[in-house]
Amino acid sequence: MVAATIHAANTVSMAVTATVLSKSSCKFPNGAIALAFGAVDPSGSSNAVASTSATFSCAGSTASATFLITQDGGLHNASGNRLQHATVLGAFLPYTLSLTPSTGTVPKNVIQTLTIAGAITPVDYRQAIAGNYADTVTLTIAP
Repeated sequence: MVAATIHAANTVSMAVTATVLSKSSCKFPNGAIALAFGAVDPSGSSNAVASTSATFSCAGSTASATFLITQDGGLHNASGNRLQHATVLGAFLPYTLSLTPSTGTVPKNVIQTLTIAGAITPVDYRQAIAGNYADTVTLTIAP
């Protein structure tokens, strides 16, 4: 008589993944962007303004790309952008940023210009502590 051998079933998990490539890929070139308000006179009566520009371009498999550029609010964000005093770390100076264009559709492989404008209102800088203020904002372009 031959004994029957029974084997237990064996299972294994298999991970299944896929990456769908974007039809577009927009990028800022390497390098830093700087926005400097310069000297702000506390006796002023109009907004302290500054502007700068940056370039970007889009590549990909289609003729044009739709992009979106956003900013993170900076290192000292509290319901808006704020510059921090260099030595009085509890002193802040609120400011606003605008990005033009912040979204749109552009042809591929053509250098585009982003204008970045900033403003500090008199109500904010009139009572500010004298000295240097700074912040760092991250701009993100998608896709």
